[in-house]
Amino acid sequence: MKSIIKLNDLGKSFSGNRVLHGINLEVNPSEVVVIIGPSGSGKSTLLRCCNGLEVAEEGNIEICGKPLLTNGTMLADHELNHLREQVGMVFQSFNLFPHLSVLGNVTVGPRKIQGVDKDSAESFARELLAKVGLAHKADAMPATLSGGQKQRVAIARALAMKPQVMLFDEPTSALDPELVGEVLQVMKALATEGMTMLVVTHEMGFAREVADVVVVMDHGRIVESGPPDQIFVNPREARTRSFLQAVLSRNQQSNGA
Repeated sequence: MKSIIKLNDLGKSFSGNRVLHGINLEVNPSEVVVIIGPSGSGKSTLLRCCNGLEVAEEGNIEICGKPLLTNGTMLADHELNHLREQVGMVFQSFNLFPHLSVLGNVTVGPRKIQGVDKDSAESFARELLAKVGLAHKADAMPATLSGGQKQRVAIARALAMKPQVMLFDEPTSALDPELVGEVLQVMKALATEGMTMLVVTHEMGFAREVADVVVVMDHGRIVESGPPDQIFVNPREARTRSFLQAVLSRNQQSNGA
């Protein structure tokens, strides 16, 4: 089986500060790989390297069978833009266009970038909005939506490009706690349908329930990776155990508050 994402010896620095150290990672078709770890461990930087939003100085990245980064050299811009059509990304902040309706936000990519006609784009967009539970909000403006609804629109917008893989960068971190579940429910449905997903999250329940592989990062390195049962029930590394104990303790305190 050929992997959809393959990172080899990836290295990245910001202003001399090393944030990724020799990362090796593969994501196979229909696999859900979830990256967890403390803040500042390089999780989001790794994810952003996977579609060229950040450029790693070292290593190789292969996406959908094509080289995105070769020995620290990035793909040419016109090829990069084409490759990005295969890689959907959902950010912490929703990044919706405020002047466009929900339907307009979901159709703008296929119409402007892929040349899809208006009727076809709108028909598919309505299917996607129904999938994320927002068919009734097609004509609404982003300013009228809750945070959870905005994030679900952002997911539909990414899916409208018919990507081969979806990247999620802490998609629930900007949401009120009571809105987190509705976004995670959509992501679980995508996983069930076989969408290939690379997810950075602090939602340990989601990681344990949905992931095929859980990757633990700390200080720009992969500490440990494996199936959820290994990571959450019988972690091999002391750093993994201490991280999970800290998260569990915080969650218990939050639930008791």
